[in-house]
Amino acid sequence: MAKLTPSLLQSTNRRIALGFLIASVLIALGFLMSLLTYNRYNEESKRVQRTQELIGQLQDVLSSLKDTETGVRGFISSGDRTFLEPYNRALPLIPGQLARLHYLGEESNRQSGRIDTLNRLIETKLANLAQLVSESETIAPTLRAIYLRSDKRYMDQIRVWSARAIASEKVLLDAHMQQTNYYFRNAIAVIFLLSLLTFLSLAMSYRLLTNELERRQRNEDQLRSYELQLRDQLRQLESSNEELERFAFVASHDLQEPLRKIQSFANLITDRYTNLFDADSLMFMGKITKSAERMSKLIKDLLNFSRISSHQEEFRLINLGQVVQRILDDQELRIKGLNVQLEVGKLPVIPAVASQMDHLFTNLISNALKFQRADVTPILRIQACNVLPGTYPELMADRRYVCISVEDNGIGFDEKYLDHIFKLFQRLHGKTTFEGTGIGLAICKRIVLYHHGHITAHSQPNQGTTFMVILPESQLPDDYDRSTSTETYSHTIGG
Repeated sequence: MAKLTPSLLQSTNRRIALGFLIASVLIALGFLMSLLTYNRYNEESKRVQRTQELIGQLQDVLSSLKDTETGVRGFISSGDRTFLEPYNRALPLIPGQLARLHYLGEESNRQSGRIDTLNRLIETKLANLAQLVSESETIAPTLRAIYLRSDKRYMDQIRVWSARAIASEKVLLDAHMQQTNYYFRNAIAVIFLLSLLTFLSLAMSYRLLTNELERRQRNEDQLRSYELQLRDQLRQLESSNEELERFAFVASHDLQEPLRKIQSFANLITDRYTNLFDADSLMFMGKITKSAERMSKLIKDLLNFSRISSHQEEFRLINLGQVVQRILDDQELRIKGLNVQLEVGKLPVIPAVASQMDHLFTNLISNALKFQRADVTPILRIQACNVLPGTYPELMADRRYVCISVEDNGIGFDEKYLDHIFKLFQRLHGKTTFEGTGIGLAICKRIVLYHHGHITAHSQPNQGTTFMVILPESQLPDDYDRSTSTETYSHTIGG
């Protein structure tokens, strides 16, 4: 299964979003092109309709003129007024037809001129016909023939100008029809192309989305597999912890019993047969007793180390000042014997496990009193201060911490061994130089990690050591209240 890195996930999401964005843009373009083409097609259709109407109006005018001419000629030749019925019926229609014709020809200057000419010729022809009708009984035959020839000439001119106007309108009609077909074909081609591109974009986005969903499903299946494995490992770990607890019980009871017997019999032998022992025998018995005591202390420290995380204890608000003061009271005789100069500042109240805080500061204070330089007045300084965000990368950036420092002016150590001193059974000095099991600082680190904190130290050889214990002011991020925490801290440290 391919590993889905954050950069790959972001790239895939961007490609999917881009595909749908392109498809949306293409759909919008298709809609705009369709709307634009429809508007142009509609405009050209209106022009075609106007042209067809103008041609029809010209033909209507010619038809009306023919009716007037036919009626007048029939009346002139027969003298019967019944022949004037087409004339009388068509004559009232002609002004409206001419007005409509003039309105339709206003868009074209060339057609407007022709229509004006036709209008003058028609008016002249109608005036000539009206004169023939009114003077038919009194007009001389010769003059009547002149009027009739003149009327024929006007009609021929009207036919010519009408034919020109109709021919021009047909040319214009063909041009409009071609333009309409052009827009229609282009619209079909563009819409088809945009639809094809939209389909391809959607198909690509769908493919990417399908791949992404399949990849996430595989990851989810893998996570479920990991979860099952983790649960199995947790069950194994719980079983191991139970075995460790049983071992700790055995270590605290069964292993301690032989040591107590060794110590008791060694003491009895020493008390009863001191007069019979030489110096070497007494030294050997003393080593037996000290080794048994050291083994007993080692077992107790291991038991304490194993109980730190195996026994889940409830966090309660603990006044660290009271914890430290109780430890100093217990060490009072030793402190006075060493003539230690004590400086203890205000310490905060934080949520913690009381017994573990006792272990933590007991070990740190004991180390400060133990690793002292000869012929130098010991100094032990315990203080607290705020921790600025980002000071230690091991801490969470969205939480507030307090630092409790335990400083001495003892033998110190080289900081290249900083990680070394917090490991189990690791010592920087021989057993004969300084007593101890090498577990104390490992217990301190485990306690601090159990409290979601951090422990470190600054030191130089023969210049003393400062251990810094950084602990959170709240163990529950959801219940964390900056204002309450600030008030508590200012009260406990600032007095």
